Formats: sequence, structure tokens, C-alpha cells
Amino acid sequence: MSGTLRIHVDPDKCQGHARCKSLAPELFELDALGNAHEIGDGTVPAGLEDKAWLAQANCPEFAIAIKEE
Repeated sequence: MSGTLRIHVDPDKCQGHARCKSLAPELFELDALGNAHEIGDGTVPAGLEDKAWLAQANCPEFAIAIKEE
């Protein structure tokens, strides 16, 4: 995989389970209500791709999208 990954949390789907934050704290932050947001522009740093896919797979609301660029 040579492309860059970018993650995005859909704020309309996120219900604040925070599984993504616990699995990949380098990629997600929580707001005051406990809902997750991608850090920065969502670019996944090299070496953290597996954590991005793991977080997406464990989101019970399917709120995390991953795009390969």
C-alpha cells in the first residue's frame, strides 16, 4: 500500500462509544460530548494504518470512513 490514508468521522453517525479513541488515540480526539473527531485533517501518519483500519472495524455506528489517496 503506497497511498496515504485519510480518516473521517461522520458526526451524524458517531454516538460517542469512543472505541476509536481507545484503539487509536493518535488518530482521534473526543469533543466535550464524548463524540470522536479525526485529529487534524485526518491524514494517517505512516505506521498507523493498521490502527486506522482497526478503529473503523470496531466502530459500532459505522461512523469512520477511510479514503486512500
